[in-house]
Amino acid sequence: MRELTAVEELIDGSASRFLVGAPDQGLRSRLTEFTLFGLKQAWACIFGASLLAVIFGAHLWYPANAGLARNDFLTIAAVVIQILMVATRLETLRELRVIVLFHLVGTVMELFKTGVGSWSYEAEGVLRVGAVPLFSGFMYAAVGSYMVRVYRVFDLRFARYPRRWITAVLAAAIYVNFFSHHFTVDARWVLLAAVVVIYGRCVMHFRVFRRRFRMPLVVAFLLVALFIWIAENIATWSHAWLYPSQLDGWHLVSADKLVSWFLLMIISVVLVAWVYKPMPPDTTGVLPRRNRA
Repeated sequence: MRELTAVEELIDGSASRFLVGAPDQGLRSRLTEFTLFGLKQAWACIFGASLLAVIFGAHLWYPANAGLARNDFLTIAAVVIQILMVATRLETLRELRVIVLFHLVGTVMELFKTGVGSWSYEAEGVLRVGAVPLFSGFMYAAVGSYMVRVYRVFDLRFARYPRRWITAVLAAAIYVNFFSHHFTVDARWVLLAAVVVIYGRCVMHFRVFRRRFRMPLVVAFLLVALFIWIAENIATWSHAWLYPSQLDGWHLVSADKLVSWFLLMIISVVLVAWVYKPMPPDTTGVLPRRNRA
């Protein structure tokens, strides 16, 4: 079992005591596992969900004549959320290093992408670098936060995980292509095929309550990319940023962006894998001393 934070241990212990009498088979057992799966996913998304809620709320209620620019308010709110995550021990300092690195990786890409016109932010506020408000990096950090948290709360294990140096080379190629495709041939479909080949045999094992489940890792990548795309639609509707095609009126983000988020997922997975080495499934058949929630 990977180590939980202090707050997670407290919640886990309370939930386990509450669920100790839950049935271990039948419909009620399945409903319990399904409910806990949703709650754990929500828990893993707490950073991103909090930031998205602030972005959504600011779009609806932030005063147009406020002395503090909305983008600066969002940056300050993102910093406060991150500080609270560490201060309340919802994230460890070890994990924070990965989140900060992903923040920097995302900010560098933001600077380039806004420069070539891939998307744009409202030109307001002082807490920005060039045309990029500083809160934008926290949106990438939210993806990193989700990845490290889901790794813990679901005790992820991997059968036939590829060699990490191979995944690192793949992640580097994906990152370079986000820049180079503006000047040379776009290799995203080649990289997408490479992801399927490299990760295609890998199966993710995860525990919800009493039972362990399995899922092809590529399918998990796709599902997470889909939820990020949904969050992106909420963020663009809230005018956190806009694509060129949305400047004259908002509409759903193109489904092509799913490929971009899918590939960006690989970068976050590789970064997290250097903090938490992917472990194989436990095949001993020994049950844990107590069922955790």
